[in-house]
Amino acid sequence: MILKRLKIEHFRNVRAAEMTFKEGINFLKGENAQGKTNALEAIYFFSRGKSFRGSEEEMVQFGEKGFFCEIEFFDGKRAQTLSHRFYEGKRVRKKNGAPVSRISEMMGVFRAVLFSPDHLQMVKGSPDIRRQFLNIGIAQLHPAYLKLYSQYNKMLDNRNYLLKCAQKGLYFDEGELSVWSAQMAETAASLHFMRLEFLEQIEHHAKVIMAEVSEQREALSLSYESENKGKTEEELKSIYLAQLSQNLKKEYAAGCTLYGVHRDDFKIEINGVDARHFASQGQQRSVVLALKLAEGEACAAAFGEYPVFLFDDVLSELDEKRRAYVFKGAEKRQFVVTTCEKDILEGSHVIEVKEGKYVSID
Repeated sequence: MILKRLKIEHFRNVRAAEMTFKEGINFLKGENAQGKTNALEAIYFFSRGKSFRGSEEEMVQFGEKGFFCEIEFFDGKRAQTLSHRFYEGKRVRKKNGAPVSRISEMMGVFRAVLFSPDHLQMVKGSPDIRRQFLNIGIAQLHPAYLKLYSQYNKMLDNRNYLLKCAQKGLYFDEGELSVWSAQMAETAASLHFMRLEFLEQIEHHAKVIMAEVSEQREALSLSYESENKGKTEEELKSIYLAQLSQNLKKEYAAGCTLYGVHRDDFKIEINGVDARHFASQGQQRSVVLALKLAEGEACAAAFGEYPVFLFDDVLSELDEKRRAYVFKGAEKRQFVVTTCEKDILEGSHVIEVKEGKYVSID
C-alpha cells in the first residue's frame, strides 16, 4: 500500500493544498499548529472512516461550510482514489470516481496504521483505549466487523435506555428488553471470537518485535480479559444470554448493561509481570511501538501489502535505538511522519509545512 497523493480543501487551517508522497519515509516538517497533523488526519480518515481528533464539523475550516479531501494510492495491484466531501451536513463519497452511499463501502480499501501520542496511554490507560485498538485493527482486516460492532452498540444503547427507565421507575416493555438481550448475546459472542483471534495474531508479531527492540531482555505477552474465556461460540451465546437475563435487578439498579464485550479488556505482561502496574516509561513506549508495528504485520500477512504507517509527533518519545528499529524496514514500508527538523533522516522525502501550506523541499 503506497500513498501517492493527498488533496484537501477548507480542511482545518488549510484552504487548498495538494501534496505527493514517495515510497519509504516521508517527513512533514514544521512548527506546532502549522498543519502537520491535519494532513495525517485527512489521510487516516480514509482508513478508519472517521477522524481520530473530532467530528466532521470540527474538520471544516473556520468560516467555510464544508471540506473536501481525496487520496490516490497504489494497493499492490492498481491505482485507486477515494474522496469525501462534507458540505452543510451532507456527504458525497466516491471510490475511483463512482459514488458510494455508505462509509462502510470504503472501509478496507485503503489501510493505514496510526501511532500518536495518545496511544502511549494504551498500557496504563483505561480499558476503552485498548478496546479501541482492537476495534480499529480488526475493522481493517475484516470490514464486516465494523458493521457488527455498530449493530452491537445500537442494541446496547436501546437496552440501556430501557434499563434507565427501570432505574427511574418509568414504564418500559420487558418483552422488548428480552429481545435486545437475545440479540446482544448472539452478537457479543461473534465479536468476542473476532477479538480473540486478532489479539492472538497481534501477540505473535508483537512478541518478536518487543524481543528485538529490547535485545531479547523483555518478553511480551497479551491475553484477552473476559469473564467468558475458553468457551465455544454457542456456549458463549448461552452464557451472555443468561447473564443478561438473570441479573436484571443489578442492572435495574445501575441503569445500564453490566455484562458483554463492551466491558472486556486485554492484559499486557512483560516478563510475566502486569505492565499496567509495573512498566517503566521506556517499556510502555516499547510495548506500544510493538503493538503498532504488529498491527501492520497482521495487515501484511492478510493482504500481502503493508499498510501506510502514520506517525504523529512520536519520534521525540522514542530513543535513538527505537527510532532506528522503526525505520529499518523502510525499503518495504511507507511512513508519513510529522516531526521537527532534528529528527529527519538522510534520503527521506521532506514536505515543509507552514500556515496550512505544504512545500516539498527535497
